[in-house]
Amino acid sequence: MEKLKIFSGTANLKLSQNIASQLGVDLGQIEIRNFSDSEIFVKIKESVRGKDVFVIQPTSNPGHYNILELLIIIDALRRASAGRITAVIPYFGYARQDRKDQPRVALSSKLMANLITVSGANRILTMDLHAAQIQGFFDIPVDHLAAVPVFENYIKNMRAYKDDNLVIVSPDTGGVARARNLASRINANLAIIDKRRPKSNVAEVMNIIGEVEGKDLIILDDMIDTAGTLAKGADALFEHGAKSVTAFATHGVFSGKAFENIKKSKINKVLVTDTIFHEFDENSKIEILSVASLFSMAIARIHEEESVGALFE
Repeated sequence: MEKLKIFSGTANLKLSQNIASQLGVDLGQIEIRNFSDSEIFVKIKESVRGKDVFVIQPTSNPGHYNILELLIIIDALRRASAGRITAVIPYFGYARQDRKDQPRVALSSKLMANLITVSGANRILTMDLHAAQIQGFFDIPVDHLAAVPVFENYIKNMRAYKDDNLVIVSPDTGGVARARNLASRINANLAIIDKRRPKSNVAEVMNIIGEVEGKDLIILDDMIDTAGTLAKGADALFEHGAKSVTAFATHGVFSGKAFENIKKSKINKVLVTDTIFHEFDENSKIEILSVASLFSMAIARIHEEESVGALFE
């Protein structure tokens, strides 16, 4: 590990510290500050010449700031002659702008991929992209992790659930593959919420596909944003006779009235990972599961030129 270096941006320092700790290394010395006009200043305070460098920075809210900070850190490392630079992006912002679904709109996720590549990154390590095809937007290798093993371990330790009464629910047709993966891992049944979205951040639940009456349900999604869709989905499931509803999501974006929507909802519990930094009080319905171990193992495998995919086999 002598050539391994881990640096962190300011977006999620706690996750970066946990990853470095599990790898048995210290975070690299870096200075990040803002000038009075808000311009970002970055200085690498140790030699990285010829080193295998990993920069951890989710591009979560404020996305414009965190993405720019990441680009400047990568540029500083490149100019300091780092041997290889891997951008570790636990949450990849702008991922929902992955197609031209309206006239004259930007393909923002492709633009972000271009910016990261041009800044000097040689490789990307990320988790649960909103659309898997975004991997193809990068002209450099992408290692795409999934949080499913973390959810699987947690669910298997939930003594209150009986295997024959547990159903994994996909909140829409686009998430069926993710939900089916988890369901097969824990030997649970599958259900799907069929919905129509009339406009952004507004979803109308239309139908429930699958048996949910009297069942313990787990809604699985890649992210929770305003939680409006999640709350409506839970209402529909309870209307169809659900015994309990728990929500699992990789990324807790929590924008707008998300916390209020979750608090008022009938959902028993919401579990998200620490890809995005949040702090909650002990009375909150929300619980955080760490993906630090998964990222540390992936970083170690990349550093040693071993298969990352083997983590999920």
